[in-house]
Formats: sequence, structure tokens, C-alpha cells
Amino acid sequence: MQPGVHLTRLTPLAFLERSAAAFPERTAVVDGERRLSWAQLRERVRRLAVALQESGIEKGDRVALLAPNVTELLEAHYGVPAAGAVLVAINTRLSADEVHYIVEHSGSRLVVVDPTLAHLVEGAPAERVLVTGAGGDYERFLERASEGEPEDRLESEDDTISINYTSGTTGRPKGVMYTYRGAYLNALAEVVHARLDSRSVYLWTLPMFHCNGWCFTWGVTAVGATHVCLPKMEPAEVWRLIEAEAVTHLNGAPTVLVILTSDPAAHRLERPVLITTAAAPPPAAVLERTAALGFEIHHVYGLTETYGPITICEWNPDWDGLGPEERARVLARQGLNMVTADPVRVVDSDMNDVPADAQTMGEVVMRGNNVMKGYYRDEHATAEAFRGGWFHSGDLGVMHPDGYIELRDRAKDIIISGGENISTIEVEGALVRHPDVLEAAVVAIPDEKWGERPKGFVTLRPGATLSEAELIAFSRETLAGFKAPSEIDFCELPKTSTGKIKKFELRQRARTGQAPAARA
Repeated sequence: MQPGVHLTRLTPLAFLERSAAAFPERTAVVDGERRLSWAQLRERVRRLAVALQESGIEKGDRVALLAPNVTELLEAHYGVPAAGAVLVAINTRLSADEVHYIVEHSGSRLVVVDPTLAHLVEGAPAERVLVTGAGGDYERFLERASEGEPEDRLESEDDTISINYTSGTTGRPKGVMYTYRGAYLNALAEVVHARLDSRSVYLWTLPMFHCNGWCFTWGVTAVGATHVCLPKMEPAEVWRLIEAEAVTHLNGAPTVLVILTSDPAAHRLERPVLITTAAAPPPAAVLERTAALGFEIHHVYGLTETYGPITICEWNPDWDGLGPEERARVLARQGLNMVTADPVRVVDSDMNDVPADAQTMGEVVMRGNNVMKGYYRDEHATAEAFRGGWFHSGDLGVMHPDGYIELRDRAKDIIISGGENISTIEVEGALVRHPDVLEAAVVAIPDEKWGERPKGFVTLRPGATLSEAELIAFSRETLAGFKAPSEIDFCELPKTSTGKIKKFELRQRARTGQAPAARA
């Protein structure tokens, strides 16, 4: 039932209705040679919602999507919830076993799959599979939809709109439940902080399946900006599209910044492009190099459990006079709560706030509208994550006197050497300062005398011939001696599909001496 005249349910589906009414003929989606107006996108979404209901999908049923950044995944962010169903967007880089587990655990009745990924859902425990693209049955599914609007099945803004599965690096992935209210509010926060408007052109370098694209799937639509789909992250194509489509915004992990700035096609921009970066703390040196090409950088922080970003390093005009290196150092902080989120805290083991001295470490905890509803079908994990009435991130950080947080490490990644804590983030930042270093990751290795010591894994720029001894000596110029790595391996760093470095693989390599299984 509708609550009343003074109160309506918050739903991101309203964003599409507004943009289709305001800009029916303007371009909503660019997907290769395909272009859709807002009116056309709205019609496809209507057909999808009606077709799902007419096929027997009931309120609360899960519908899974396995696709790269293409039109069908974007329209599913509206069509699936418009049918009253729950969207399960699956990571495209998972194995068939992992995909099957998510389909089974979520209880998805229907799976929509891109033809390039169809082999991953063969034998999946779903009632029906629809394949998109030429020759697939997805388009015929839409064509058979009746005229008229889908039945409105939304009962509460606290209903689940999507389930996003974590990466599962330490076990089976967990299903993070988002609500209509949380998705609506987080999308609007992205609009405000990224300064999106109807003239913006957003390039999908970030996977749409990851936290529903940090809710930009809904935020870009909210203002009638243009979605430019990018099925595969190819740096040369990104540079081409920036010029060809007059791109104004893109998102990605710090590794995306590294890839873009080191590509042969890289050049100084004629007009600024705003990059929102997150997923891993960005080294100041990477931020500095990116800004030098004319990109404006927004640094945000969050987790799958917080709808993607929940804090932003809000730029203070008092910092305008800082030099490039100092600006990058300040921008590397994770900042404070976004405009629709509650303030975050840094707490000790007794849930007391640590001093705001930029030194005392504690765990970062959150609560509020932009924290997940819970883990799907996992009450124990939900209770553990919400102990004390706050969501426990597992990230260790400090609170600065100005109220900005700064991450120092994951709780599981901190190195304890001779009784002293060593932040792997600090060591990584020192290594990346070297001009021949593209990326660096640091993990703990056993040491008979000190208990643990840092070991670095480093990717060099093409053609560089830096030695282990030279890089260790360089790190000692800015690090205390006990923090400098004892060993360094030069290699390609293994990453998740969202650009996070797989430290669990590096720790395994450090123990066994085997090379990590890096993916392209």
C-alpha cells in the first residue's frame, strides 16, 4: 500500500521514468554501433518487466544476469526490479563452478547470459536460460511481451532490489542484499559527488556487475546522462572513446589508472575527465601521474556491503595551494561520509572511537541507509558483520584531526615485525614512488628473528631494468629501516575483475615459491 500523500517509496526505477519523459529522443545508451534513446530504453525495460511477469516470475524471485558491460545488463537493472524480481548480476570472470554456486545459492529461476559466456551456465540449476545477441532467444522473449505496463509489485522501499555476491577469496561468496531505498540514495550521492548532469557522458570502465556499478547504473540515468558501454577494458579503446564520444566521466580501481596512464595511447587531455577511483587505496604517486594528464580524480571508499562507495575524500578549497605531490598525498585519504551516508567511525576492540590523531589505528565501521540489508541466506555471517550495531569492514585505519579517515591496511594484511605494526599500504606507496614501478603489492613472510617481514611484488614499466637491491635501497629513502621490504619479486600482479590485487595468491606464492596465476 502507498504510505500516504506526504511519503512515497524511494525507488531508482523512478529515475528512468523521469529521463524518458524529459529527454525521450536524446541518446541514453551507446553500445558499439548500437544507440538507444531514452524512449527506446524505457520501452525495452517495459517489455522485459512484462515478459518476466508473463513467464511466471513472481515477486521476490531472483533473476540472474551474466554479461559484460552491454545494453542488456543495464536494462536489467530496471526491468528485473520493475517485474518485482531481484537482480543477481554475476561476475563475468568466475569459473563455471562459481557461477553455478551463485545461481543455486540465490535460487535464480531465470538466467540471462551473453553468448560469449554461455558455456559458464551450461547445466546451471535454473529453470530457464535466455541467450542475448544475434541468434539468441532474449530478443524474442522481449518481442512476445504484451502491451501495457507491468504490475507494480513493490511493497516497501526496504524490499530487496539486488543481490551482489562478494569475491569469495576466503571461501564461498556471500550474497549482499541491497534495498530500493539504499540504491536510490547511493545513486543520488554519486550524482552529487561526481557532478553528473544531462550533458555528462559516462564510460563504463567499471563492471556493471560490481556493486551494480557502484550504483552508477541508476545514478547516470537519474540525470539523463549518456551511458557508453565498454564490454572489455582495453586502454586504447578507452582513449579512443574518450575522444569519439566526448566522455566526461569514468570509474575504476587504481589499477585502471595505472593501465590508462601507461598505455602508448596516453596523452594529455584537451578537456578534463573526472575519474572516480576506489577498490584499493591508491598510491599518491599514481594519483599524481594521473592528474598530470588532465584527469580530475575523486577518491572514494567502500565495500560490496556498502553499495560500493560510502566515503569520499572531499576536496577542501584550503588545499588549493598545495603542490602536486602534497595534493596527491592528501587525496589518497579515504575521507568522510558521502552526502547520503551516515558518518563512519574508527574504533578499538571495545567499540570506542580511537583518538583523531592520524596515528592510532582501529577498525572502520559503518551504519545507515547505505549499508547492506544483510547476507542472503546467511544469518550467522550477518550477525557477525553487524556485531555491536555497526557493520565491521575489516579495514584498519586512522582518524585525522579534520575528521577524514585514512586506511592503513586490511586487518588480515597488517605485518607485525618485532612487535611493530607495518602497514602494507605505506610500503606499497614507497615502492610505487620509483619512476620505473607501475604497481606494487606487499605481504608478510615468516622471519625467524622478527616473526614477520615485508615482501614486495612489483610490476615494472616496459623496458625497465630495476634490480631488487636498487628498489629496496630506494624504499629506505622514505621508510624506516624495519619497514623496508626484505625481498622483492618482479612479476605481473594477479587481480580480481574489479582491479583488486589478489594478496591471498601472493601470500601463497611467498610460502611455496610458485608464481601467482595472474589473469589478463
